[in-house]
Amino acid sequence: MDIIAQLQEQASKIAYLAFNTVGTLQRDAPPAQLSADYPNPPAVPAETVAAVAEQPKVMAAALVQAVKQFDALVAALPIAEGGEEVQCKRIAELQAENEEIGKELQRELDATEIELKQVRELFHMAADNCLRLKSPS
Repeated sequence: MDIIAQLQEQASKIAYLAFNTVGTLQRDAPPAQLSADYPNPPAVPAETVAAVAEQPKVMAAALVQAVKQFDALVAALPIAEGGEEVQCKRIAELQAENEEIGKELQRELDATEIELKQVRELFHMAADNCLRLKSPS
């Protein structure tokens, strides 16, 4: 797997962890009184509060680890030499090369389609001849 694919995968992992962390915290957060005008929320057992209090630490550690891995992948990217002009020139060269290869592939595809058409015609002729030579039973 190339480094760009690894970066994309790691970015997806970070997003997954972030969304799951927020969702889990919202789901598991103990009820809180919003205002004195509302009645007190029901009491939550102490073991539930302790478990919920530990959960964000674990999730934060996983998120920090994923971000560190992403940073390590970014640091491993090759450094572009020569500045922006050289990079633009290289991109233009690669695009021209891609265009030429695309044209070559299209020529090959056209030639192959013509050959396939000829093969089908020959097959149909051979099948017709075989059917004509067969005597009715």
